[in-house]
Amino acid sequence: MEYYYIKTNRTFTFIRKYAWFITLLVAIGGLWEPKLGLLVLFIMAGLTITSFFTGRYWCGNFCPHGSLFDRLYLPISRNRKIPEFLKSKAFILGFFIFFMFNFSRKLLKAFRFWGTYDFLDRLGYVFVTTYLMVVIAGGILSIVSNSRTWCQFCPMGTIQKLSYKLGKLLRVNKKTDKKITIASKELCHSCGKCARVCPFQLTPYLEFSDNNQFDNINCIRCATCVENCPANILSLATEEEALKLRELTDISGYENRQRIKAKITDIKELAKDIKEFTFTFMEPETVDYKAGQFILVKIQDNPKAFRAYSISSYNEDSKKLKVIIKKVERGYGTNIIFNEFKIGDVVDLEGPMGNELVPDKAAERILFLANGIGITPFIGLTKDVLLNYPNVKEVILLNGQRYEDELIYDEYFKTLERLYTKFKYIPVLSRDKASSLRKGYVTDVLKEIDVTGSHVYMCGSKNMILDSYHILLNKGIEKERISYESEEKVAV
Repeated sequence: MEYYYIKTNRTFTFIRKYAWFITLLVAIGGLWEPKLGLLVLFIMAGLTITSFFTGRYWCGNFCPHGSLFDRLYLPISRNRKIPEFLKSKAFILGFFIFFMFNFSRKLLKAFRFWGTYDFLDRLGYVFVTTYLMVVIAGGILSIVSNSRTWCQFCPMGTIQKLSYKLGKLLRVNKKTDKKITIASKELCHSCGKCARVCPFQLTPYLEFSDNNQFDNINCIRCATCVENCPANILSLATEEEALKLRELTDISGYENRQRIKAKITDIKELAKDIKEFTFTFMEPETVDYKAGQFILVKIQDNPKAFRAYSISSYNEDSKKLKVIIKKVERGYGTNIIFNEFKIGDVVDLEGPMGNELVPDKAAERILFLANGIGITPFIGLTKDVLLNYPNVKEVILLNGQRYEDELIYDEYFKTLERLYTKFKYIPVLSRDKASSLRKGYVTDVLKEIDVTGSHVYMCGSKNMILDSYHILLNKGIEKERISYESEEKVAV
């Protein structure tokens, strides 16, 4: 699976950034000063005790080896799929027995010197050589396979799992065990981003329990998936916190999510690396959706993964919808769609979903802000508002692109502007010096126009949305009147 697993930052804290120094201090410095190896005794005690209450949390947040793998080895790792046999129970158990036998044998030899001057050096050297072995063997596996390959069968990881199971058996870790938790399964885009960034290559989005928690014992609670979730719906929480979160989470706009089979009936090339796909519904034959919502498009079966795209079409008969997709360089999902999707293919969809860009029916002035591929939802939204929102007196659309040939549906918006006097369309170009159209950015125009009393809906780059948001606040627009959807929230 080329490009499936993603290298991303896993070191969010000081300890995770620099704990690798302890590993090298013991493994290399211990060759000259063996007593440094005795530091490992405190590490072993720490991981055993913490795992009793929090599972493999130590692995993801405090482990010096984990810091070494994530900080130093990940940048040079091939980051490929971890071989399944290395994760098998048989291999893990076999290696644990082998490791503990040799480790115990070395300890017994060291204890022959009990009471002598050399004892502490002999004992420390046992841990030094063990750490050195992990640095070398774990390093090789990190580079040729995946940076956390060693962790799959690490004996200390096995000890943590045993300690954690004991804690669960005694029911003492129910209030301390924080697991990866999803606010609501209905809000999940099923994009698989959590699996793609997971150091252990687990699949949280496919395994959440009825309590909305990821119960896999191998999860190291590193929160890498939390940091990278496009929908921003993951967190670390106890079971009690998870249940409260589920009750408090608003799923309006997601209640009608359903599974849909559809056929690709048209593919149009709108611009370089931008295509419009038309999906005609098969099962069910009709699907009601609102302009401003999005749909999930299935891109693969193993592991199951979808991509979320704003619906660009206006719903005329509930029998089909359109999405506009921009191909992203090295984008896993968009490359599959552009290379493999053909007219006549039957595709699985899920949705419709979302209410972030569904306008307020009571609005009298509406302002749409878009840049890049963020113009997509406003194709259907503009027509919907002009036809079905009787209270609206003015609609303004600011469309920011780099070059004039990137103004997809430009003639469509110009036609709407001619047909409806209350609609104003303002394209603006940031790089096209040859064009006669307005130069600059969406934010430049936003600073100039009167937005008093407007309800604002934005879709586009994170920077555009942040800058526009502050401009709108300074212009007196209340936060409650500003809605947005960022491109950065969509996995590619």
